[in-house]
Amino acid sequence: MVTSHKATGKITQVLGAVIDVHFPSEHLPCIGSALKVTNPFINNKPNNLTLEVAQHLGDDIVRTIAMDTCDGLTRGQEVIDTGGEIMMPVGEG
Repeated sequence: MVTSHKATGKITQVLGAVIDVHFPSEHLPCIGSALKVTNPFINNKPNNLTLEVAQHLGDDIVRTIAMDTCDGLTRGQEVIDTGGEIMMPVGEG
């Protein structure tokens, strides 16, 4: 069952910019969803790295693409489903 509810998962594998994350089956994020994880190699702010869900692999695991460096990420690290898609500011601001 695929939902867009906010939930937490755990990193199961880090392959460069590709991160696999396990979620509870009742809270599997949709493809295109934005996930957040804390990466101390970027800065000291919590949830400073965005991951985009690219694929459902089965066994309640999603494959994601990181939007910044993955150095410092480890298996078992908590990932938060934002419940929405990646947002980017456009226009003058």
